Amino acid sequence: MIDEFLAGDLTEVEAAVRAAAAAEIMPRYRQLAAHEIVEKNGPHDLVTTADRLAEEHLTASLSRLLPGSVVVGEEAVHADPKVYEALGGEAPVWIVDPVDGTRQFVRGEPGFCTLVALAHHGETLASWTYAAALDEMAVAVRGRGATLNGAPLHSGSPAPGTVLSVAMSHPDYTTDAQKRALLGLRTEGIDARPCGSAGLEYLAVARGDLEAVAFNWEFAWDHAAGLLLVTEAGGAQSTLSGAPFRIAGGNDMPFTAARDRATADGVLAALRAGG
Repeated sequence: MIDEFLAGDLTEVEAAVRAAAAAEIMPRYRQLAAHEIVEKNGPHDLVTTADRLAEEHLTASLSRLLPGSVVVGEEAVHADPKVYEALGGEAPVWIVDPVDGTRQFVRGEPGFCTLVALAHHGETLASWTYAAALDEMAVAVRGRGATLNGAPLHSGSPAPGTVLSVAMSHPDYTTDAQKRALLGLRTEGIDARPCGSAGLEYLAVARGDLEAVAFNWEFAWDHAAGLLLVTEAGGAQSTLSGAPFRIAGGNDMPFTAARDRATADGVLAALRAGG
């Protein structure tokens, strides 16, 4: 079932992502009322009406495209954490973050996106990263490369001697051990800054505008789409132990995704030195 779907017309998925954004996200962009913004777990963890309605829209449309599939969405998991267990089940799974970069969306900034990934048996097989306000759609299919607005996407490699630009988790929102590891990036040869939308940071790595990311949280909706995008663009990814990131969880954190293997290894070395 899943192989036949992937061999078919995947533009239907792209159309579904665009339709959800057009119907539920963009009409509220810079138009949010105060009652449409809610704190989930604190002032840095926001959800809006656009998040909820876009996820509902995508859940319905994606399930229709692939009968027998299930959806693991950020807002559904917030309502019922058991939904996350589907990542380890037998059915194909759509992993959805309806508005990645909600804080930017709330502030009326364009740095947000919709993330969709299709996974099966713990392996991400395809992904869609859609920055509606920027009119950018990045698509990756395992073994078939990555594109941005239809053009091939290649991460390339940093020039020798380049100071590595790295977007990282904010150290304030980490365990003490993870904080020490991330602070290892404050070293010569690396220019580290707090990340914005994870999906757009991954896209920046895939297009060669950012050397690497380093994150300490592992929610699949934030990482599944971007990790496949970077990998299919020619990049590399690894957890602190050297093992690949697992979307079902249990990773040795922090982890990195980078433009090439050498850059990933350099970031890991800095993280290990910090820890």
